[in-house]
Amino acid sequence: MSKTVFEKGRKGRGGDFIPPNDCPDHRIDLPDSRKTPIGLPQVGEQEVIRHYMDLASKNYSIDRGIYPLGSCTMKYNPLINEEAAGLAGFTGIHPRQRAEDVQGALEVMFELESALCEICGMDSFTLQPAAGAHGELLGMMIAKAYLEEKDPNRKTVLVPDSAHGTNPASVALCGFSPKTVRSNDKGLIDPDELGREIDDKTAVLMLTLPNTLGLFEKDIVEIVEMMHSAGALVYMDGANMNALLGIIRPGEIGIDIMHLNLHKTFSTPHGGGGPGSGPVGVKEHLSDYLPIPRVVREGDSFGLSHDSQRSIGTIHSFFGNFNVFIKAYAYIRRLGAAGLREASENAILNANYLMSILKDHFDLDYPGPCMHEFVISARNLKKYGVRTVDVAKRLLDYGVHAPTVYFPLIVDEALMIEPVETESKEDLDRFAEFMRLIAEEAKNDPELLLEAPVNTPVRRLDEATAARNPDLCWPFD
Repeated sequence: MSKTVFEKGRKGRGGDFIPPNDCPDHRIDLPDSRKTPIGLPQVGEQEVIRHYMDLASKNYSIDRGIYPLGSCTMKYNPLINEEAAGLAGFTGIHPRQRAEDVQGALEVMFELESALCEICGMDSFTLQPAAGAHGELLGMMIAKAYLEEKDPNRKTVLVPDSAHGTNPASVALCGFSPKTVRSNDKGLIDPDELGREIDDKTAVLMLTLPNTLGLFEKDIVEIVEMMHSAGALVYMDGANMNALLGIIRPGEIGIDIMHLNLHKTFSTPHGGGGPGSGPVGVKEHLSDYLPIPRVVREGDSFGLSHDSQRSIGTIHSFFGNFNVFIKAYAYIRRLGAAGLREASENAILNANYLMSILKDHFDLDYPGPCMHEFVISARNLKKYGVRTVDVAKRLLDYGVHAPTVYFPLIVDEALMIEPVETESKEDLDRFAEFMRLIAEEAKNDPELLLEAPVNTPVRRLDEATAARNPDLCWPFD
């Protein structure tokens, strides 16, 4: 097992070469707590480099292998997009510069908004939201502002049980009351069941399309017409838009508000936690409620407009996560309309191919056909004492990342898998073989799975205790 950087250190060893101080010596009295050594490891520069290279080699990323997190769309990010985002003309600017000094940046934002409108069939987009859940929140804020003018008594937002888990929180934060709509036995919204939930208090239907089971709502046109006839809005969580590019334009089927995840659908960041971007698109009757400032074209130049008496205000400092805009814009321009459609078609093909293999080794409650992701269940392994968490931990021993586990909640022992379009057939077959082997191990050697992972640098952790009682103390004197 590798030593920690503290164990590698030796007293008196260091890597700093600071020239003699030619400034007058002036002492600063420090509090008692700062007069003692802070406990940094005593190592040389080469040891520091090797230590961090060793740590990096233990890290797993999309550059090393499949990352089949359902609902997260962890696909490969072309390096040319990173290079574009790192150009000095973009990284060397400041959001407080005058509009005439940042015309290139404003043009990229304007063109990106226009492209998203074209792709999604919406009339206006804002790039301000910093992530998907932030976009959901803005969508509900826009709905609230609109309905307060039209019918302030509408306070209920219908949320299918197949929606993303953050949806009810976004609803509640805006003063609405979420109400769950149960899926039918096919994992879809039943129009008859939905109709029983609609009344004069209904404000919005907030659905995820495709839903978290990876299924497209086949009755979506009827569902939208029902909501509009009742005077309510339809919000689409577009985090799964990776399945619909060039195939479905949400605005054309009546969606009033939607958000996208640029960091999922339009070029995923390499970073482990972001940055993200959750633009929100609306139809014309809601455009005036979008946050300000708005990027506008003024002849041959671009400017910023704060003119909107109905705007909900500003929800992000300045204009949003600009570096994500660059990567998304580069991705869209490079692929074009045909390339974006092909990406979604390949994502759908990969998901259905993998599902067709894994259904022979795990339970499959909703056989589809699916869109870009699907949900299987390890319920069939419970008779051996093995659960979903054990399958996920054992996958780490095979050198691949685990899928999303225990979500959506409507599937017992759920494994939510999204292979994305960038994985080859060989990689899918390799992942499927690992899953088959684990199902065999559950039957023949369940104790192995209960102890997994067994060959990773860190064994199975107690995540629940770590989350509830984190030990954040500095461990060295």
